[in-house]
Amino acid sequence: MNIYRIFKHLLYPQWRVKGAFPDAVMDRIEAAVTASERAHHGEIRFAVEGALDLLPLIRQVTARQRAMQVFADLGVWDTEANNGVLIYLLLADRDVEIVADRGFQSRVSPAQWERVCREMETSFATGEFEAGVLTGIERIDALLAEHFPLRGENINELSNRPLVL
Repeated sequence: MNIYRIFKHLLYPQWRVKGAFPDAVMDRIEAAVTASERAHHGEIRFAVEGALDLLPLIRQVTARQRAMQVFADLGVWDTEANNGVLIYLLLADRDVEIVADRGFQSRVSPAQWERVCREMETSFATGEFEAGVLTGIERIDALLAEHFPLRGENINELSNRPLVL
């Protein structure tokens, strides 16, 4: 058990999430997701969480495990073409995780998703949260346009509004 991580999460103030992602930034992220989804048949969700509660910390839940849970809870997996993508940010750990549905398995390598995560984390390290998320959306948009190009009617299957958990 990592005591330092537990204290870091338990003492992480919720106002820091709002400071990094005020309403105006969340509106711009939503607009970027909406614009992105006009060019392909994929679905993007963004969720940010300040810190984990005590029980997940005691259970040593990783950011990746939490992202998988959020992916399921938000129903990102429930798209007709299995092409939903979750960008999950755990601020206390400064960790970005991308969880993509099974439609991407043979199309996008884990290394490609990891590069997007690292690029976003580089922006976050300098306090550029909005720029980091918008860059991530842009990179994912390119992958979605390549593998799920727009053909015919484009129905929005998931909310484009970013979430603070």
